[in-house]
Amino acid sequence: MSRIGRLPVVIPPHVDVNLDGNLIKVKGPKGTLEYSFPQDMSVSIENGTINVMRPSDDRTHRALHGTTRALIHNMVTGVSTGFERVLEINGVGYRAEMQGQNLVLNLGYSHPIVVEPPDGIAFDVDLKTRQIKIMGPDKQKVGQMADNIRKQRPPEPYLGKGIKYLEEKIRRKAGKSGKG
Repeated sequence: MSRIGRLPVVIPPHVDVNLDGNLIKVKGPKGTLEYSFPQDMSVSIENGTINVMRPSDDRTHRALHGTTRALIHNMVTGVSTGFERVLEINGVGYRAEMQGQNLVLNLGYSHPIVVEPPDGIAFDVDLKTRQIKIMGPDKQKVGQMADNIRKQRPPEPYLGKGIKYLEEKIRRKAGKSGKG
């Protein structure tokens, strides 16, 4: 039995969960998410918890069991508290600013890069600490958006310039050594 899969997902009091066949809809203060889980998995809602069961110990069923439960748990967490990723900008002249809903990045290129947020994603820029926060209820969308922004100027190992995750450590390399 999957350790993750057999854990029940607790539904917070301000979150509504609807189960319609193999489609689960979760609605909360941060938004609404829906997920069509595999037909082999059986999902039940009882006593304020969501339980995911698998039909057999087949390899694919074992893999889907934990994955389905984790995705449902992320949906419940996302609509109740939301997810966020924090990026940090390092480098002389590199900066980010908000222009309405859009994020404008000046990263040493000849042009500014304008990033438009998809539905359900919001940006917040702290000019003092040079940090960009990506917030939203969908964990996958938040992570993908953070990665797309990081790819605009990934951190380089010699000077550490670029965009990195806040918790990321950059392995630095020594530069050229002079004749000695």
